[in-house]
Amino acid sequence: MMNPANLQIEGLLMAVASLNQLLVGKGIVSGDEIDVALRKAEARVTGDDRFFEEIPLASRDAMCFPIRLLLLANKAEPGDGMPGFSALAKLVGQTKQPFNDQR
Repeated sequence: MMNPANLQIEGLLMAVASLNQLLVGKGIVSGDEIDVALRKAEARVTGDDRFFEEIPLASRDAMCFPIRLLLLANKAEPGDGMPGFSALAKLVGQTKQPFNDQR
């Protein structure tokens, strides 16, 4: 049985992705601006000293997952062109790069 918190996070991520598309569609922000904001968020998360010193690899991936999913959703076509959560999650796994201390 899946943890209900995971389902809540799944729903929240898809809601944020839809809101991002709405904002882009209304011309309030551009897709590029959302991309930059999300990349800055990921840089803040991965730039924290404890990220490499104290946090296990699987937990690092968990911390970056929502940001990476939203980055991929941001590239999707507006409206019904956005893949579902499962497809986006799979893409996150397929496209993730190693962290700096893994090279």
